Amino acid sequence: MTDPLRVGLLGLGHIAQTHLAVLAAREDVTLDFTVDPHVPEGPSFRGEQAPHHRSLADALDKHDPDLMVIATPVPTHVDLAAEALTRTGARVLVEKPIVHDLAALDRLRAMDEDGVAAVGERLCTAHHFAFSPEVRWAEETIARYPEWGPVTQITSAFNDPFVLRGPEVFETYVSSWMDGGVNQLSLLARFVDFTELLGGEELDGRASAWYTFAFDSRGHRGTARLRTNWLTGASSKESVLVFAESGVELWIDHTAMTGFAARGRELLERFGTDGRTPRIIAHYQPLYASLLSDAPDPILSFDTAARITRLHRGSAPGPG
Repeated sequence: MTDPLRVGLLGLGHIAQTHLAVLAAREDVTLDFTVDPHVPEGPSFRGEQAPHHRSLADALDKHDPDLMVIATPVPTHVDLAAEALTRTGARVLVEKPIVHDLAALDRLRAMDEDGVAAVGERLCTAHHFAFSPEVRWAEETIARYPEWGPVTQITSAFNDPFVLRGPEVFETYVSSWMDGGVNQLSLLARFVDFTELLGGEELDGRASAWYTFAFDSRGHRGTARLRTNWLTGASSKESVLVFAESGVELWIDHTAMTGFAARGRELLERFGTDGRTPRIIAHYQPLYASLLSDAPDPILSFDTAARITRLHRGSAPGPG
């Protein structure tokens, strides 16, 4: 038996509740402390209350965590990640997107090149949609049918009812593209290799967006069309992959966690769940299983986050 991993959680907003629920179900971790300057005390964790601090600096004066989870507003990520990496030897999991601009990404990359904090080995990003059951089903299904040929076109639309949260949603998530675009790019990276941004724009005061990208699939060039939108009263997320050479279409419903593949009038494959596991929990359970394993999925890595960030922010992906 080994001692449970000591986890420090930074930020106690909406997504932190998912982290706490998934961590509480794992016997190999314990909540060492929480940090949030806007919350007077931390949450209950397995019937007990972990020490709570108003700043990361104060917390690290008193604790030595094995894992730190950063679930704070996007613009705060880079400073908190840098402090966590330089002051501890912990692995650091940052909610997506890892940073809000390319200058912040370059700052983290410079830390990695200096060898000060082993950023490439320790810094991970919670690309949780890439772990969703319907996404993993689609990835496995495509691998079973190489005769379908390359993916030639992708259309993905992510609608979130964030308009109902009011103007403060922009302080936390910045824009629909900042939040939803990273989800789309990371999950679709399971299927294709994105190569360049073709064009796009943020619309409706940053509450919606439309972007197009080129990608490579089995040596063939394809095009992806990505739509994000907060102007809705309900969540709806769907991606469609087209295999033009074989006439196959693969539909993935990320809201219902279902999918199917069809060719003309023929249903080729189908996928559903038992409906018992909440959608967001179904993302983070396998994410943490991978993160805490001996070989974390490359989709969590800093190199992957860097490539996605450069695409997402309108720069060529380069080597990462």
